[in-house]
Amino acid sequence: MSESFEAVSAYVGLGSNLEDPPRQIARALEEIAALAGTRIVRASSLYRSAPVGYRDQPDFVNAVAEVRTSLGPRPLLEALLGIERRHGRLREFPNSPRTLDLDLLIYGSKVLREPGLTVPHPRMLERAFVIVPLAEIAPQAEIPGFGPARDALARVDGASIAKVAEARTP
Repeated sequence: MSESFEAVSAYVGLGSNLEDPPRQIARALEEIAALAGTRIVRASSLYRSAPVGYRDQPDFVNAVAEVRTSLGPRPLLEALLGIERRHGRLREFPNSPRTLDLDLLIYGSKVLREPGLTVPHPRMLERAFVIVPLAEIAPQAEIPGFGPARDALARVDGASIAKVAEARTP
């Protein structure tokens, strides 16, 4: 039996650097919108960023989507991982190239530290490719334990990413 949750706002980070990244992200947004009890409120523009960690790979295309969902944090994460698998995501080594990467960044005001599930995402405040698109669509979004997304902009190097396409919500 699955738990029932009241609809909450959650934020999902999307990234891809293989097999037509803008198309991968567009398809992922459609699949997220099709999840039970879930709708996309808005999605950011697409941003190009250099890879982190393992650098011998193509640049990434990233975005952030705000969703309203009645799925709990674990079921939402499991659904996102299922979308990654359908897109051919392989986890060959840390920071490896990928067709699709979906991260649960924020889930309402929850702070969770469980095996395989940490929200807010533990490295989001270090990543311009997360903070810039998040602040684009929801500057007032509260990052639990930190404050509004707009305040996180000063912590990241916004010059390290470039907008490549305007926002469009499926």
